Amino acid sequence: MSSVVLDRITKSFGAVDVIKGVDLSIAEGEFCVFVGPSGCGKSTLLRIISGLEEQTSGRLMIGGRDVSGAEPSERGIAMVFQSYALYPHLTVRDNIGFGLSLAKRPKAEIRERVEAASASLQLSHLLDRKPKELSGGQRQRVAIGRAIVRNPKVFLFDEPLSNLDAALRAQMRLELTELHAKLKATMIYVTHDQVEAMTMADKIVVLNGGRIEQVGSPMELYNRPATPFVAGFIGSPKMNLFEGDVARKMGCGTYGIRPEHVTLSPEAGLWSCTVRHVEHLGADAVVHMQADGLGPLVARTTGDITHVPGDRLFASPMPGRDHRFA
Repeated sequence: MSSVVLDRITKSFGAVDVIKGVDLSIAEGEFCVFVGPSGCGKSTLLRIISGLEEQTSGRLMIGGRDVSGAEPSERGIAMVFQSYALYPHLTVRDNIGFGLSLAKRPKAEIRERVEAASASLQLSHLLDRKPKELSGGQRQRVAIGRAIVRNPKVFLFDEPLSNLDAALRAQMRLELTELHAKLKATMIYVTHDQVEAMTMADKIVVLNGGRIEQVGSPMELYNRPATPFVAGFIGSPKMNLFEGDVARKMGCGTYGIRPEHVTLSPEAGLWSCTVRHVEHLGADAVVHMQADGLGPLVARTTGDITHVPGDRLFASPMPGRDHRFA
């Protein structure tokens, strides 16, 4: 495993600047997630680290070595893509060991590495099956196993779970987190899903328009977002954000309060509201309201709430839990 350092990395396609001077250090053994909306530059940045794209300027260091301009095969990385890219005519065993076979490694070594990787991914009982006989989650584990056997310095993941259904995504998040703890490897993971970022990362890098908005642990970004963009992107449902007169009354440029930090009362509160819709999620409920003089307001509360559209409520921010941005 190795550290990764990006030093003033830029990337332009003609006159279009896609990556605009990124400085970032990823520690050895860290699970770092790049997150942001479509077009923010997260996949381009991952491709620069992998060597599939060449930066326009800046330096890229892996394990203390400048690999700017180096071929992907010379960087000590392994990449797992959104597409499984498995060979349909090969067994799981041969798919996992394919790269080692190309490198003409001894058969005994290939067998040993494949068996070790398959055991760590709970694939040992599937080694003689073809990809068509596997579930989506099993196929993705095979793709990850193909990366593990190479003993890379850095693992790169480009939205690897986006093709899976919700239940499989939750299972694979857990499996990837456990795999990272077992391998203690440096992993860089790209996703647009902030839930994946929050549940898996040691460090989250929030990207916006080719620039880094904020870097920190999941709870640092959740509790202390540096900008309204981060505040609105991290957390589900997203933070309520208000500008204009509402924010000025609170002494700031943008005022924010998370839905779970909005209290509701039928009797009294800071804002009078009309219920528009209630999402019953079981243990929780999300209440969408129209607040008088404020606009749309969302609150997260207990699942036994009985309010219906049209009901009048009062909402208040919990003391000390709101956010004020310049």
